[in-house]
Amino acid sequence: MGAGADRMSIDVLVSEVGPRDGLQSLKAIMPTEAKKAWIRAEADAGVPEIEVGSFVPPKLLPQMADCEELVRYAVTIPGLHVTTLAPNLKGVERAVAAGAHKVSIPVSASETHSQANVRRNHAEMLQEVRRINEMLGELPEERRPVFEAGIATAFGCTMEGPVPEGKVLELAHALVEAGCREVGLSDTTGYANPAQIRRLVRMVRAEIGEEKLTGVHLHNTRGLGLANAMAALEEGITTLDSSLGGIGGCPFAPGASGNIVTEDLVFMLESMGLNTGINLDRLLKVRDVVAEALPGAEMYGFTPEAGLPLGFHPGWGTT
Repeated sequence: MGAGADRMSIDVLVSEVGPRDGLQSLKAIMPTEAKKAWIRAEADAGVPEIEVGSFVPPKLLPQMADCEELVRYAVTIPGLHVTTLAPNLKGVERAVAAGAHKVSIPVSASETHSQANVRRNHAEMLQEVRRINEMLGELPEERRPVFEAGIATAFGCTMEGPVPEGKVLELAHALVEAGCREVGLSDTTGYANPAQIRRLVRMVRAEIGEEKLTGVHLHNTRGLGLANAMAALEEGITTLDSSLGGIGGCPFAPGASGNIVTEDLVFMLESMGLNTGINLDRLLKVRDVVAEALPGAEMYGFTPEAGLPLGFHPGWGTT
């Protein structure tokens, strides 16, 4: 499949977060035209959803200064679902003005991380969510993006350590009541293990409804990224975030490097006979686009290093 992969025909939606979560962790600033080439190349490879940037003040994250331009460009690609991150009402307003299809607000289960990341505690973030929901409710339906809250540090925090699961459940419930259509769980710090993934996904879905938790954002910081992805799939999760070449982390969570590598994730899913709508040969070539624009940046991935198995085809590993 090329650009415009039919989201209804795929089994697992792989959401590429490299242009946002990947680039925000790097000191180097990728030129805007190179970002557009990256987005276009992934869409042409069949990637159905791309998080193209974050609507934050450029002085905080200069890598994200061109987010408006990227959204306006990406929404012209047929069939591509364009998502962004926004930490507050002002950011969501900018996302709406640019035409984003989906906007996610980060709400940390760890209040220490919340203060470092968005300078607000839980009560203040919930109030911000209510204000955003009120603003979105005044828009015509065709201009209203999907509004999601990503519960960051849901599985542990580099600043606080373990995060009580009861706090995650309470926060998920409060976010839905405040107006979020969906809630996602984020392993911001790479602390999660498969048993924890299964348990927390099951608990949160029981609390807010299965249809309101369909995606997780996992990191491979300690090598458990794909194992955690499998655990999430077994619990019914259908959207998995990943980053081309495993670029990325959280600049406000020390040591939280390593998104799941998109290439490895797609290889695993397609090998199992799960349709992602993504052409792996084309996806592997996108690395060249990114590497050329980010000379010296470290990129990861076993599949790109080893190459595809002889005779590989979707469902190859099921026969």
